[in-house]
Amino acid sequence: MTELRKRGGGGGDPDSTDNISDKEADGDDRLGLQGDAEGECDGDSKADTPDVPLSTADTDNTPQCLNKALEGLPPRWKNYWIRGVLSLAMISGFFLIIYMGPVTLILVVMTVQIKCFQEIITIGYRVYHSYELPWFRTLSWYFLICVNYFFYGETVADYFGALVQREEPLQFLARYHRFISFALYLAGFCMFVLSLVKKHYRLQFYMFAWTHVTLLIVVTQSHLVIQNLFEGMIWFIVPISIVICNDIMAYLFGFFFGRTPLIKLSPKKTWEGFIGGFFATVVFGFILAYLLSQFQYFVCPVGFNSETNGFTVECEPSDIFVMQEYTLPAVVQNTLRWKTVNLYPFQIHSVFLSSFGSLIGPFGGFFASGFKRAFKIKDFANTIPGHGGIMDRFDCQYLMATFTHVYIASFIRGPNPSKVLQQLLMLQPEQQLSIFHTLHSHLRERDMLPPAAAQAE
Repeated sequence: MTELRKRGGGGGDPDSTDNISDKEADGDDRLGLQGDAEGECDGDSKADTPDVPLSTADTDNTPQCLNKALEGLPPRWKNYWIRGVLSLAMISGFFLIIYMGPVTLILVVMTVQIKCFQEIITIGYRVYHSYELPWFRTLSWYFLICVNYFFYGETVADYFGALVQREEPLQFLARYHRFISFALYLAGFCMFVLSLVKKHYRLQFYMFAWTHVTLLIVVTQSHLVIQNLFEGMIWFIVPISIVICNDIMAYLFGFFFGRTPLIKLSPKKTWEGFIGGFFATVVFGFILAYLLSQFQYFVCPVGFNSETNGFTVECEPSDIFVMQEYTLPAVVQNTLRWKTVNLYPFQIHSVFLSSFGSLIGPFGGFFASGFKRAFKIKDFANTIPGHGGIMDRFDCQYLMATFTHVYIASFIRGPNPSKVLQQLLMLQPEQQLSIFHTLHSHLRERDMLPPAAAQAE
C-alpha cells in the first residue's frame, strides 16, 4: 500500500520496461513505487507519513457542557469520564433499539454499515482526490448499492417467500435476482474501465481494490449480523454484548492495573487488561445467556407472518433453550460438593462465544489500529466523542459476527422446514405435484403414513 501513502518519491518501477511508455512510468512513479525495506515497514517511520489532509477525527468534538464539567481533571481522567458517559449513553440506546424490535435492529445495522463504509472510503478518497481523478466516490457508492441489493435480495427470497409469491413484480425479481445483480455490477465495472486516466492506471486499480476490500469487510459482515438476527435475537444480542463487555472490561482492567504492554500496534493495550477482560467477559456472557434464554422474544427465530405482514417471534423453544440437568466432573464434585447442575445448553455455547470474543475478537481492533497507524490518523472519524468513528466501535463486532454465523451453521442449525416450504411454494404447480408424489411414495414405503391416509389411498 506504499503507493497510497507516498505521492513523491524517486526510484524506478521494475516493471516500467514492460510495454509501458516512459511518460506512463513517470506518472506511476509519482506514487512512490519503490518498495519499503524490511526494516522500514513500521507505521511510525517518517517515510510512511501519508500526504493526506488531517481528518476531522483529529479535532475535539466533545460537547461543550461535558468539557466544562470535566475541565479541572487531568487529561487521562477526563478521557476516562468522557468515554464512560458516552458508553452508558450508547448502551442505553442499544437497549431501546432492542425493545423496538427486529425491524429497528435491521435498520440500525444497515445504517451502521453505511457509516462504516463512508468512513473507510473517505480515507482513500483523500488520497485519490488529490490527483483529481474521476468517479471514485460515485463508483464506490454504486458498488455499495449493488452488493447490498444482492445480499438483501437473497434474504428477502429466503425469509419472505410468502410475500414474494403474492406480488408479481417480486416474483420476477426473485427469479432473476442473481442475473440482475450481476448486470448491475457489470455496469459499474464498465464505468470503472471507462474512467481510467493515462499515467494514473495503477492508482486507480489500487482504489478499485480498496473499494472491494471495504465491501468485503463491511457489507458482507453486516449481512451476517442480520442472518444471525433471523436465527433469534439472542444470537444478535449476546455476541454484540460480549464484544461491548470485553471492550469495557479490558479498558477498566488496563486503566487501573495495566503495566505490561500487549502489542505494539496498540501501545495502550496491556496483558492485565486482556486477561481481566477475558474472565469478566466469560462470566458476563454466561449470566446474560441465562437471563435471555428464559424469554421467547429473544430465543425464537424471527419469522414473517404473511397474514399480518409483520415479524413474529413466537415458537416452541428449541432444546438449547430448555433447562437441562448436567452431571459435574468428579473433580468438581469433590471440590464443590455438587453432583449435578441445571443449565440452559445455550449457556455452554455462550462460553465459547465469550472466549472467541475475548481472545480473538480484539485482533479486529488490532487490525484497525494498524490500518490507522499506516495512515497516521487517530480515529476513522469523530462521530462519537471519546470513541472516534462508528468503525472504531465496530471493528471487533464484524469479526464476532462472522464467527457467530459460522458457529450457528456448524453446531446449531439443522434443516429448516419453513425455508424448504417457502422454496417449494416458488416452484411451478407441476413441479410441486411431482415432489408431492415422490414424497408420498417415500413415506408409504417406510410405513410412515397415518392409517387414515393409507385407507383413503
